[in-house]
Amino acid sequence: MKAWVLHGIGDFRIEEQKIPVVGKGEALIKVRAVGICGSDIPRIYQTGAHCHPLIPGHEFSGFVVDVGEDVDHYWKGKRVGVFPLIPCGSCLPCQKKQYEMCRSYDYLGSRRNGGFGEYVSVPAHNLIELPTGVSYEEAAMLEPMAVAVHAMRRASQDTQKAPEEGSGVTAVCGLGTIGLLLVMFLLEAGRNNILVVGNKDFQREIVFKMGIPKDCYCDSRKKEAAKWLKERTGNLGAETFFECVGKRETLVQAIESTAPGGRVCLVGNPYSDMGLSRETYWKILRNQLIITGTWNSSFTGSPLDDWHYVLKRIEEKRVVPKTLISHRFCLEKLETGFHIMRDKTQDYGKIMGIIE
Repeated sequence: MKAWVLHGIGDFRIEEQKIPVVGKGEALIKVRAVGICGSDIPRIYQTGAHCHPLIPGHEFSGFVVDVGEDVDHYWKGKRVGVFPLIPCGSCLPCQKKQYEMCRSYDYLGSRRNGGFGEYVSVPAHNLIELPTGVSYEEAAMLEPMAVAVHAMRRASQDTQKAPEEGSGVTAVCGLGTIGLLLVMFLLEAGRNNILVVGNKDFQREIVFKMGIPKDCYCDSRKKEAAKWLKERTGNLGAETFFECVGKRETLVQAIESTAPGGRVCLVGNPYSDMGLSRETYWKILRNQLIITGTWNSSFTGSPLDDWHYVLKRIEEKRVVPKTLISHRFCLEKLETGFHIMRDKTQDYGKIMGIIE
C-alpha cells in the first residue's frame, strides 16, 4: 500500500508499505477520506512524533475489509468513522468511561500508525458505523466536530447537553477549524446571541454564511476585541467565552471579557507559557469565574456521547460540515495540502485527502 511516512522532523515522504496485519480485537480499514489537522503540521515539520517511522493522520474514515480474532464479523464491509484515542481501560478515568482523560492512552496518527495511508488497523472498539446518508468526507470530520461539541458541552452545566437555547451572550475567539465548528454547533443548538472574534477575511465570510450577523463579528486586526466585546454586552461581558487560540493575550482577553459568574472554556492548544498578571488573576477571583479546560471528545458507545451527538446531526442534515472543506487532494498529491497549511500560501478551511 501507499502511505505518507514520517521518518523524523521534516522527513516526510510517500512510500510503499506492507498492508497491516490485523491483530486480535482489531479491524483493518480501507481509508477513503482523511483530513489534515492543524496539529499534524508541527508534528511533521517542527517537533516530530512520539515514535518514528510513523504514518500520521487521526481524522479519517473508510470501510472494514477484515477483522481479527474476537471481533464480530458483522463489521466486515461496514462504512465507519474511527475514534483515534485508544484508552488503557484500567486507569481511574477509564473506569468512569472518561476515556478522553485516560492516563496511559495510545493514539492513532501520533503514537501509532494512522490514516495517511491506504489501510490502517484499528481497535474494533473505536469504530462507529456510518448511516447511509453520511459520506466518507463528513465522517472524516467526525473527530474535529466531536472536539468542538465536547468544548460546547464542557461549558454547559450539564456536560451531556448543549447550552440552553437563547441563554446569555456567547463569545468565540479564534476561527480555526474547531472555532468554526463550535460556531456551527452553537447555532444548531439555538444559541443565537453569539459574538465572534477572528482575524481572517475568509473565516469571516464562513461565519456570515452560517448566520452570524455582520455586527456580531469583530476583526481583531482592526478593533481591540476586549473593548468591542464590552461595548456589545453593555460593559458586562459574555456569559460564556470560548478561547480557541491558545495565546496569553487571548486568555487575558477571555478573562477580561467574561461577565461576573460566567464561564471561560479554554479550547486552543497553547502556543507558549500562559503567565497572568496579578490584576488579571484578581478578575478571576472577584468575578468568580468558572474556568474549564477541554481536550479531545467523549466516545463511549452511548447515544449520549459526543460522537453520536455529531453523527445524528450530520445524518439529519442539521449541520453540513462539507461547507468547511476548501481543498481536496488524492493521496499522492496530499503533500500540497501540508505545504498550504505550513506556509499559509492560501486561505484554507479543512483540507481533505480522498483515497480511492
